[in-house]
Amino acid sequence: MRLTSETSSDGVREQLFILGDIPGVLWTPEDAVGVRPLILIGHGGGEHKKAPDVVACARRFVTGGRLAVAAVDVPGHGDRPTDEELNRIATENQARVAAGEELAPLIAGFQALVARRTVPEWRAVLDGLQALGQVGAGPVGYRGVSLGCGLGVPFVAAEPRVHAAVLGLGGALASAEAAARITVPVRFLVQWDDERVPRAQSLALFDAFASPEKTLHANPGGHGELPASELDHDLAFFSRHLR
Repeated sequence: MRLTSETSSDGVREQLFILGDIPGVLWTPEDAVGVRPLILIGHGGGEHKKAPDVVACARRFVTGGRLAVAAVDVPGHGDRPTDEELNRIATENQARVAAGEELAPLIAGFQALVARRTVPEWRAVLDGLQALGQVGAGPVGYRGVSLGCGLGVPFVAAEPRVHAAVLGLGGALASAEAAARITVPVRFLVQWDDERVPRAQSLALFDAFASPEKTLHANPGGHGELPASELDHDLAFFSRHLR
């Protein structure tokens, strides 16, 4: 892992890094030294590691809980090179939806394809981050909604260092099998009027988690209308389970 830049503002230090060809960003308290919980954030589709909602989440967790937070660009997003295969599949899916096909199964198939790449990438990123003095080998949490949920469920299922997860705006079509292997505490977010993920699919995914401790939090509104206030509840959840 190579740190490429560093800035600080309002008590939060931001460091950009590269691991192989994976670009990422790490946020920590400005005076951070020693081991602390680390939250990995999975960004949404069409977004990137420094999308406004990712940055807002990271800064809330750092200032409110003195956590370390990291995000990376998934293939075909942000500072990653153009991925012709993923672009082709996305274009084909758009045409199929325009021709009348249901959107949810196409999203599920796309996310399952990308997850085969991101799961080993994110595990390698954790190795690199936990070798840093301001992070260390402490407990790990994961937060991801939408695409971040579709990629996050198989990651959480595969990575024993993850002790708690906030997931949401995702369905069971691509993720139920992996969800059945997740036993850590899960906080699951649903938008009741989600136009991209059928409500029944969201509820089926929640039901599939094998976690003895899991809670479902539903809000009215569409896919992109998750209330900002949920971040405070996410922080309380991670503070409870990662300390």
